[in-house]
Amino acid sequence: MRLQLILPLAVLLFSTPAPDGGTAVVYTCTTRATGETQTVKIDLTLTVPATAAVGKQFTIGWRGSYVAGAELRAPATGLDGEVKLYAYASVTGIDRLTSATGVGRPGTIVPGAVIPLPGSVVDVKTTPRHPGTGTVRPAAVNFGPTPQKPLIECDPQDKEALTSYPLTVTGTGDDTETTPSPDTTDTASTPPEPDSPTKTPAALPTGGADTGGGGETGPDGRVLVAAGALTLAAALTGLRLRRRADGTGSPALPGQEGS
Repeated sequence: MRLQLILPLAVLLFSTPAPDGGTAVVYTCTTRATGETQTVKIDLTLTVPATAAVGKQFTIGWRGSYVAGAELRAPATGLDGEVKLYAYASVTGIDRLTSATGVGRPGTIVPGAVIPLPGSVVDVKTTPRHPGTGTVRPAAVNFGPTPQKPLIECDPQDKEALTSYPLTVTGTGDDTETTPSPDTTDTASTPPEPDSPTKTPAALPTGGADTGGGGETGPDGRVLVAAGALTLAAALTGLRLRRRADGTGSPALPGQEGS
């Protein structure tokens, strides 16, 4: 008989119905600066939408109030800076959706006194990336200037026994956009560069040396040498004939003696 009563008693201890229809969640709250811990009970109600859509942000309403005699108190030295409340909800059963986060402003914090919870509903938000059906449960409640620098961290006890709320996300696929990799760029659709209008296509002469200009650097050098030789020979011949016509004579060229 005693063994049969242990589990129901634990469920009642950590997740008991609250007078306004919420759930009294038991938290272990730790002050990071000192390591001091407190056991706190918050009468917590989550308002979860019946459905949500892939790629669309949705909001979970978070409203909490202390159970009398189990409030969270500020350390005797107080809390530095502008302190905010960060409320979290856990989500299970839906791919790539694990939590939702909201921020609220507590009332004035007095050293050694109860830290007042926000008087209005805190909007806890998230955006699903995949469709599915899952559940939402209360999660941590932290106090501090930023989510990354909590001064007091409150973690719920016996998380699996907490009240769960159904959540359905509709839609298809993943809403994230994919960017093609640079090495898969379609080069077939890129037109080739047009030839420069100052260039005239020409073939490299057979046997010519490749100087980097291809067949566009001008006539073959051997043609220029041959043309120069012919011009020189004609000039020499003309000079010799002129001297003979003038009767001045001229020394015979080598190989022409006795002519």
